[in-house]
Amino acid sequence: MSGDAPQLLDRALTLSQELLAAADQGDLQTLARLDAERLRLLESLRLERDHLSGADWAVIRQISELNDRAIGFVEHHRRSKERALDTAAVGRRAVAAYSTTRWR
Repeated sequence: MSGDAPQLLDRALTLSQELLAAADQGDLQTLARLDAERLRLLESLRLERDHLSGADWAVIRQISELNDRAIGFVEHHRRSKERALDTAAVGRRAVAAYSTTRWR
């Protein structure tokens, strides 16, 4: 299997790059699909970790860095949605508060 490691890691790296783009766009469905596929690839390498080369570990570090960036994008989108929901809630409260007043 260790002969397959570079190809599997290259595919996982490509998936990580696609995952980063999906996270940047806020495409959670694509993000979940890519993450599941990448996880299967990386889990298939788990038993080989003692036999990975330095180049293989460098690719794993790249994958990890891309993953961290993707998490940052997802967190950014989550906070943005939370702010929008908070703003909408303030507006609803204002409408509720002023709806009981009438022009005289």
